[in-house]
Amino acid sequence: MITNIDPSKLDLEERVVTVNRVAKVVKGGRRFRFAALVVVGDKNGHVGFGTGKAQEVPEAIKKAVDDAKKNLITVPIVGTTIPHQIHGQFGSGNVLMKPASEGTGVISGGPVRAILELAGVGDILTKSLGSNTPINVIRATLNGLTNLKTAEDVAKLRGKSVEELLG
Repeated sequence: MITNIDPSKLDLEERVVTVNRVAKVVKGGRRFRFAALVVVGDKNGHVGFGTGKAQEVPEAIKKAVDDAKKNLITVPIVGTTIPHQIHGQFGSGNVLMKPASEGTGVISGGPVRAILELAGVGDILTKSLGSNTPINVIRATLNGLTNLKTAEDVAKLRGKSVEELLG
């Protein structure tokens, strides 16, 4: 499922999830830098995230956006929701995602909402379990989204038609 997606052909929107001040203690005191976590997506099935660190916030965000454009994935969307329920995991971050009927909206918290909205998912129910560290929650969400399969994919894997599968 991981293929190189050319970001220059997509109309990408970016969203800053967190900006964190990190310190390095040196002989003369503390050296501060900023770490940024950014999600990019085209609201049409393509989404990615990236991190960047620099001495100034805008520079860190720019680095994170460049990193995010290198890590784009394709999300299968059926109508306005995902094809089936999925449980994404990364470290101690777990995210449960359930398809929802039309008109439900995106019911999720912070980092997960940013990813799903920029991926173009309109109706979904999510629950973040375990770690609430933004980077782990984002990685868990993307893990779940990459493992989604459409009915066509499953039918092709089993060597059957979609009608036989859903029959």
